[in-house]
Amino acid sequence: MPKVLGKDSTCSIARSLGVVGDSWTLLIIREALVAGSTRFQEFRDALGVAPNVLTTRLASLVDEGLMTRTTYREQGARTREQYVLTDAGRSLSSVMAALAEWGRSHRPRPDGTSPQFMTADSGATAQLAFVGADGEKLPPEGLVAVRTPDVPPAD
Repeated sequence: MPKVLGKDSTCSIARSLGVVGDSWTLLIIREALVAGSTRFQEFRDALGVAPNVLTTRLASLVDEGLMTRTTYREQGARTREQYVLTDAGRSLSSVMAALAEWGRSHRPRPDGTSPQFMTADSGATAQLAFVGADGEKLPPEGLVAVRTPDVPPAD
């Protein structure tokens, strides 16, 4: 049974949090995006998460379509599973970039690290921004959020 969050569980934010609203889930996605982790042990080593928690979160990510489970076999070893981000999982990069930027700005640490997103071919740094229809960058402090239907009503 899907998790119901709040009075307005139809809200896209509530629906999204029902899938990725757990800190371990977001950290697994971070490791897949930033470190390229695909194997259970890679996630376990990077995160220090209990195996049962990791198993549950990975299964949920597969069930929700954010990762696919495939098998691999190294020479002389038994068959194992790996977890690869789907397009839906990779599209969370903007969410992860927003969280990283917020953490850098509002929770800085002298010993901290932050993922920086850049283009694979040139290494140019990507910037997260609200952009208007004319392509102009919009300052977040000048924006308001308004509830709108996911799908406009048919005429």
